[in-house]
Amino acid sequence: MEQDILTGSVIGDEAVLSIEELARACGAEVQWVIELVTVGLLEPQGTETTRWRFCAADLNCARRVARLQRDFDASLDAAAVMLDLLGQIEQLRARLKQAGLDVDEGLRW
Repeated sequence: MEQDILTGSVIGDEAVLSIEELARACGAEVQWVIELVTVGLLEPQGTETTRWRFCAADLNCARRVARLQRDFDASLDAAAVMLDLLGQIEQLRARLKQAGLDVDEGLRW
């Protein structure tokens, strides 16, 4: 039986990914990453496109956008709205949990 060995790097809060590396990690083109920055979904460090650097949070965001586009055929604008709503839901769940409420039970209609 043949086994593949995977290697990886831990990405922290420091900006470590170039635009090319971020695009590759998302299975996308560099132009797609530029569009994410243009619509405000990502905020890279650096002034020139070739010097942009991205952190783990940017990678997570970009991957979520890629999934929303793949799974729901969402435009970038629609994906931005979906991400905002998902973030609000996560914040509300955290507040409910802090208040000692059962998150799943408290959200039943």
